[in-house]
Amino acid sequence: MTHRTTYRVIYGDTDAAAVVYNANYLRFFEIGRTELMRENVCSYREIEAMGLLLPVTECFVRYKAFACYDDLLQIETKLVWLKKVSCKFSYRLLRKDPETGKEKLIAKGYTVHAAVNRQGKLSPLPAEIIPRLKALLALDEE
Repeated sequence: MTHRTTYRVIYGDTDAAAVVYNANYLRFFEIGRTELMRENVCSYREIEAMGLLLPVTECFVRYKAFACYDDLLQIETKLVWLKKVSCKFSYRLLRKDPETGKEKLIAKGYTVHAAVNRQGKLSPLPAEIIPRLKALLALDEE
């Protein structure tokens, strides 16, 4: 299942060249992931209440074009795989061309997350959210 979230680039996202600063693309990924989880599984706050954290252990961004202040971006997010103590999300950032109406790929990438307890030790993902996470994978296979 591909989840879509809209985000408008704010001035604070840009650098001295008036384009979105490269590290902010990871923030955009986080926005997409947070909304996918909130709408389909549970909020990160609820995961933290279960005693777990989901830190990023690996990330990748491939920049295809630049985004600028006030651009309206579509953040596409998918859960790619799920393991006992980890998961991977993929992302695509798109901008609609105002002249053609076509969406242009701005960036794509992924993040891998490990489930850890408050002491930083690997811990299985909570049993109560596994079926909801698996449902995201099953929907993608249809």
